[in-house]
Amino acid sequence: MSIDAEAIADRRRLRRKLSFWRIAGFSGLIAAVAALGYAAADRMGYGAVQQQIARISIDGVITGNQRMAELMERVRDSSLVSGVVISINSPGGTTTGSEELYRNIRRLSEKKPVVTFVDGTAASGGYITAIASDYIVARETSLVGSIGVLFQYPDVSGLLGNVGVKVETIKSAPLKAEPNPFTPTSPEARAAIQSVVGDTYDWFKTLVRERRHLNESELATASTGQVFSGRQGVPMKLVDRLGSERDAVAWLETEKGVAKNLPIRDWKPRSDHDFSIFTMAAATADLAGFERVAQALRRADAHVEAAQLDGLLVVWQPSEK
Repeated sequence: MSIDAEAIADRRRLRRKLSFWRIAGFSGLIAAVAALGYAAADRMGYGAVQQQIARISIDGVITGNQRMAELMERVRDSSLVSGVVISINSPGGTTTGSEELYRNIRRLSEKKPVVTFVDGTAASGGYITAIASDYIVARETSLVGSIGVLFQYPDVSGLLGNVGVKVETIKSAPLKAEPNPFTPTSPEARAAIQSVVGDTYDWFKTLVRERRHLNESELATASTGQVFSGRQGVPMKLVDRLGSERDAVAWLETEKGVAKNLPIRDWKPRSDHDFSIFTMAAATADLAGFERVAQALRRADAHVEAAQLDGLLVVWQPSEK
């Protein structure tokens, strides 16, 4: 009987130890998931629980981007964001992508005070983005402007002729699928494309005139397609003042009533490689055996569309000559 009692006691002690380590392991897992969640949330702007100024960075080539649109919505709806700095370093991109970004920033400005800081380059589509806010601060050596539109396509018809290749085309109308890189561009096709470029150029200039309050003479000087330094941009009204990001924030404080000394936090679009709070909570639920909860959490996680590059370009390209 004493042996049985000792065996039972040993089993009970073993069960208690196993229970302890199971609880400790599960608690450690929860802590790790929470830490990962906080890190991911901090990258997307959710980490802080205090009033802040959101920094949204526009870098590289601008294209239509659903993730950026969703980011603007999150910033606009956040009660923690008192003001927004749009930090730009971009040579431009597609006309449609630049227009979309401009419209999203204008919607954002309906609920949050927004200022632009040109940290490097805001040319072509980058400048369209810059003028979406009511005030632009640029470094002295930043590049701004390049107000213009281009449409580029290759002409390999001469090469094909040299190698003895001829491309036959059957189409419904003469201007269908023009310009065609396999045949010389006809005057009619060139005129049609020039018409589209000219119309988009007029749209760009109208946007600049209205947002920067330029008269026709000032607009003509600014819209030659060239880039200007930040120093040149101030007297041309393309830039409001020279300075740093701190000067952009100071404008939010003095002109828009944003509280002083708020922290500046980066808000970034989600990517395919970011784990959302829902994703990590679903993983935890899976480990705990709550499959239905995990499925519900995954359904709640939003899917976003990939960026795409298409259409006319408003992009600054330094000449190689």
